[in-house]
Amino acid sequence: MRYIPPISEIMTRNIIALNRDDDLETAEMLFKRNKIRHIPVVAGDVIVGMLSYSDLMRISFADTVYEDEDNVDTMVYNMFTIDQVMVKNVVTVPSTATIKEVAQILYEKEFHALPVVDNGCLVGIVTTTDLINYLLKQL
Repeated sequence: MRYIPPISEIMTRNIIALNRDDDLETAEMLFKRNKIRHIPVVAGDVIVGMLSYSDLMRISFADTVYEDEDNVDTMVYNMFTIDQVMVKNVVTVPSTATIKEVAQILYEKEFHALPVVDNGCLVGIVTTTDLINYLLKQL
């Protein structure tokens, strides 16, 4: 029987997260500085939402700002909160889920990232990039 590793072998454990009371300007800076596209929103260790860079771009004119520019126009960001923009009903997976199971969820739901939650606590995040890197190492 072929071994299919758990997602814990490829997930990102060093999680960059936001709190509900953070502002959207902070979120954009985190996206740009860390070159990421998804940030879990937490209350302590518990995930309460997920914010994607695409969600942020939908409400702003930030796509006219250069990717490497640190200054953003905060006027639009001041009109919304993270709580208003984030996805609230987040699909999560346990760290014991197999890479195949996670790939299936990402494919079927057309997601690009899934938070990894064990015992109610956020322990990681897995993205399509993590899956592609895994596949490239297998070839």
